[in-house]
Amino acid sequence: MQTIMADLTVSVTELKRNFSSILAQADDSPVAVLNHNRPEAYLISAAHYERLMAYLEDLEDIARVRERSTGPFVEVSLDEL
Repeated sequence: MQTIMADLTVSVTELKRNFSSILAQADDSPVAVLNHNRPEAYLISAAHYERLMAYLEDLEDIARVRERSTGPFVEVSLDEL
């Protein structure tokens, strides 16, 4: 059985019929869109998507900093910058 990672679930048919009301009901939470009782897609708000993208960028930055923390380093003065 597949795990559904949302508190709200709707069928594809229901989503087609009531898109606006489902978005309003979801508020800022993800909605699992089911096809034959299996999650086919997740619907998230634009704000939620933007937060996820910012979080992923932060994780990538952290990984890059850790990767580069051991060098090699180049010495420069402020005047050279």
